[in-house]
Amino acid sequence: MTGGAQEVEDLITPGGSTHRDAVAQDTHARFCSAHYFTNVGPILLSVNPYHEVGNALTLTSTRAAVQSPHLLRVVHEAVRQQSETGYPQAIILSGASGSGKTYTSMLLLRQLFDVAGGGPETDAFKHLAAAFTVLRSLGSAKTRSNSESSRIGHFIEVQVTDGALYRTKIHCYFLDQTRVVRSLPDEKNYHIFYQMLAGLTQEERVKLHLDGHSVRTLRYLSEGDVRQDEAEDERRFEAWKNCLGVLGIPFLDVVRVLAAVLLLGNVTFIEGQGLEVDIQGGSHELKSVAALLGVSSASLYRGLTTRTHNVRGQLVKSMCDANMSNMTRDALAKALYCRTVATIVRRANSLKRLGSTSGTLSSDSNESVHHQGDVASQHASTVGTAGSKASKSMSVLNNAVKHATDGFIGILDMFGFEDPKPSHLEHLCINLCAETMQHFYNTHIFKSSIESCREEGITCEVEVDYVDNVPCIDLISSLRTGLLSMLDVEGSVRGTPESYIQKVKVQHKGNSRLFEPKANHIRAFGIHHFASRVIYDASDFLDTNRDIISDDLVCVFHKQSCNFGFATHLFGSELKALFSQDPVPRGVSFRISPTSHTDLQNGDEPVSTLTQDFHTRLDNLLRTLVHAKPHFVRCLRSNCAEKPGLFDRATVIKQIRALQVLETVNLMAGGYPHRMRFKTFNLRYRLLVPFKKLRRAEDKTVEDCKLILEYFLRSLEDINKTSTVAIQWALGKRHIFLSEGARQQLEMLRIEMRHRAATLLQAVWRGWHFRRRWPTLKRNLELRLRTRPVRPRPQPIAGTPPPDVMDRCDQKTIQQTCSLFGLDLERPPPVPPSRSYTITGNHKMGYPQTRVMKRNFPEEGGGDPVLLKGESVVVVGASARRGHLLVDHQGHTYHVPFQYMELKPSGQPGVNI
Repeated sequence: MTGGAQEVEDLITPGGSTHRDAVAQDTHARFCSAHYFTNVGPILLSVNPYHEVGNALTLTSTRAAVQSPHLLRVVHEAVRQQSETGYPQAIILSGASGSGKTYTSMLLLRQLFDVAGGGPETDAFKHLAAAFTVLRSLGSAKTRSNSESSRIGHFIEVQVTDGALYRTKIHCYFLDQTRVVRSLPDEKNYHIFYQMLAGLTQEERVKLHLDGHSVRTLRYLSEGDVRQDEAEDERRFEAWKNCLGVLGIPFLDVVRVLAAVLLLGNVTFIEGQGLEVDIQGGSHELKSVAALLGVSSASLYRGLTTRTHNVRGQLVKSMCDANMSNMTRDALAKALYCRTVATIVRRANSLKRLGSTSGTLSSDSNESVHHQGDVASQHASTVGTAGSKASKSMSVLNNAVKHATDGFIGILDMFGFEDPKPSHLEHLCINLCAETMQHFYNTHIFKSSIESCREEGITCEVEVDYVDNVPCIDLISSLRTGLLSMLDVEGSVRGTPESYIQKVKVQHKGNSRLFEPKANHIRAFGIHHFASRVIYDASDFLDTNRDIISDDLVCVFHKQSCNFGFATHLFGSELKALFSQDPVPRGVSFRISPTSHTDLQNGDEPVSTLTQDFHTRLDNLLRTLVHAKPHFVRCLRSNCAEKPGLFDRATVIKQIRALQVLETVNLMAGGYPHRMRFKTFNLRYRLLVPFKKLRRAEDKTVEDCKLILEYFLRSLEDINKTSTVAIQWALGKRHIFLSEGARQQLEMLRIEMRHRAATLLQAVWRGWHFRRRWPTLKRNLELRLRTRPVRPRPQPIAGTPPPDVMDRCDQKTIQQTCSLFGLDLERPPPVPPSRSYTITGNHKMGYPQTRVMKRNFPEEGGGDPVLLKGESVVVVGASARRGHLLVDHQGHTYHVPFQYMELKPSGQPGVNI
C-alpha cells in the first residue's frame, strides 16, 4: 500500500477519488484494514478478500461470519422504504464471476432475517438455509476463474409487511446445462457429482450401480479436472443429504437420477454392421441406467436410437446413426439433471407459501429453474423475441407488470461476466445477462439523472461521461439482426456454424463491437463487452440452441412402462400433452429443460428455443425490477488467483473501469443524482419547518419547498454542521434536484427531528397519564399503609431454654468418635472413583462415546463458543470435576457439564452392552 494512504469510508468525501488510481488506493487502504465494504454515496462497493475460499457459500455458512454494518444499513434502508411507502425494493448485486456476489447475497439475506424475520433460529430461516445448501451443490461448479462459481442465478423474493417477514420465494435461472455432459479443460462438472461419489456408502454405491466407478472412470467427469478433496466432499454430501430431508425430498429418488446421469455418459454408440447402432464395450451401463430409471433396457435403447417423423401426415420411423444417438443420450442426461433441479426448487418454494399474495414474476416462474433474457426498462428496451411468438410472451410479461406493485424486498444475484476459453452459447447468454445488469445500473444512476436535468433546464457543474453499452446489447439481442435472433433463424433453416458466422459478419460489417479473432477461425467471432473482449466458438451454437428431446424418448417414461414415479414426474407435463391424443409417439419434440411456457404450439412443437426462453425470462425479471426501488451493491474480486488477502491493483482497476465506479463517484460527489417531486419533498421534509409557516396549498408547493430549504440551511448553520460532502440543490420544472450531501443531511435532520418529537410526545403522555392516575395511586398507597398489619416481635418457645455451654461436645469426644469410625479430620472423605462406563436404559456404555451438544459451550465468557449446538463430539471419560465429562475436540480436552450433551441415538463407538 502506498505510504500515507488514509481510509475513506465514503469515496465521495472531499479530497477523495478523482481518478481510477485514487479509487483503487482508497479501496486498497480499507482492504488492508480488513474493511471490505466502501460506500459511494448510497451505492456499496464490496471487495472479495477470498478468506472463504472453499466455503459452501450457503445461509448456514454465514452464521459464524462477522456482521457488516454496511450491509446492515442497506437492509435497514430497504426495509424502511418498503414499510413507509409500500413500494417494492430490490438489492441488486453485480460484478464479475468470483467477485463474491453469492456470499454477499447470503449475508444480506441473513441480516434481513435478523431485522425482519426473527433471526436464524426460526423455522423459515432453517428451511431457506436447507434449500440453499441443496441448490449450491446442484448449481455450482469449478471454473478457471472461480472454484465455487454459481451457475444458477437467484432472485430471492421476500415479502415484508409492517416490517415483518412473512414469505420467501426463490426464483432460479439455470443456464449452463451443457456442463452436465461436457466440462471445459481445467474445469469441473457440478459439485454434487463429486460429493456423491465421496459420500455414498458401499451399500448405496452397489444399489446405484456405481460400485467400482470413480471420477476417472466416468466420462462426464473425467474430461475435466479430476482432482478432488474427498474428505471435504464427503462432509458436504452429508450436509446435502440432511437438507434434502428438511425439504421433505426423498434422498434415494434424487441420487438414482444423478447416478443415471453419470452412467449415461459411459454409454457410447458406434456404427453397427446393420441398420442398428451398437454400444461400445457392451450394454452393461445401459442396463444399469435403465434399472435406475425404472424402465426396460430395450425400451430405453429404442428411445435413444430411433426417431419418429411426420412426413405429410404419415408417421415414419427411422434409425439414428451413432452421432445422433450420442446427441440424444446427452440430451437425456441434461433433461434429467435440469428437471431434477427444477423439481427441488418447486418443492422448496411450495413449503414456504405462508401467504396468498401473488408473485412478482410470471405465474409459472417458480415451475422450474430457467434461462433468462434481455432488458426492458422505462427508458430503453432491447428485447428480442421470435417474431409472431412474441404475443404469447407479452401476455405473460404484462401479467407480471400487473403484479409487480406487490410490496417485496428482492435480493438479485445473477450471472457475473465471464471470459472462458473457449466460450460457448451459454457464456454468450451469461455475458448478455451481465451487460443487461450493467445497462440497468447505467439507466438508474446515470441516464435518468442526466436526462432529467437536461429536460428541466438544470445545469450541473460536473459532466459525467459514462459509457452506454446499449450498442453491445443491440448487437446480441436486437429483434431481427441480433446474434441470437439470427441464430434462431439459422436453426430453423437447418444451417451450419460456418453459414451462421458468415451471415453475422455480413449483417454487422463495420460494427465496432464485433471483431474477428486473430486466429481467423471460420467458426469464431469476438465481441467487445463492457468488461473485456471475448472470443466465442460457434461450433455448438445451433445444437445447444435447439435444446430439444424427442417424444420417442419421452414416452419411455410413461407410467405404463416406467415403475420409477420420480422419473415419470420429471416429464409430467410433456407426457400429459403427448398422451392427450393418438398416436404416440408422433414425431414431436419438447424442450430439454422445462420451458417458461408450458403450452405447446398446436399441442406439438415447443414454443421457444433456448435463446428465446432466455429473452422471455430475463425480460420478465427486469420488468419486475423496473417497478422496484433499486439498491446497488457492486462487487469486485481482489485478485484472479483466489489468494486470501492479496490485493492486485491491476485487476481491481480493470473492474473499476468496467463497472464505471469513478463515474459514479463524480456524479455522487458533484452532481444531482437524486430528484423528488415538489409535493413528495414537502411531505417528507415539512417537519423541519414550524407548522404555522407552511402554506399547505396545491399552488404554493414550490414556495413551501423553498421555505423548507431555507430552514434547512438555517439548521445547518445553527448546529455548526460542516458536511464532508457538497450540499447543493436546484429547482426544476417538476422536481427538486439534490446532491448526495444534501440528501444525507436532510435525512439526518429529519431523523433527529422525529426522534426529538417522539421523545417529547412520550414524555408528555407519560406525565399526563401518571398525573391522571396519581389520585388513585395515592389513595391506594395510603389505604395499604393504614391497613397493613403490624407483626409482633418473635418470642422464644416456652419450656425450651437456650442450651447450656457445658452441654456442647468437647474436642476429646470428637476425637473418640472419629477413631471409632476411622475418620480423619485433617482430610475430607475421599470421592468415589469414576466409573469407566455410564448407564443408559439398563445398559452399560463404555468410553469413548459420541454425543451431540444440546447447547453452545461455553455459553458465556466473552469469547466464541468452542463447541456449537448440534455438533457431534467424542466423550473420552469422566472428569475429576463433579458432574463433568472429558470431551476431546480438535486435539484439545475440555471439561463439559453432562447436561450440555445428549447421547447420539445410534452409531456410538465403544458401546459395550
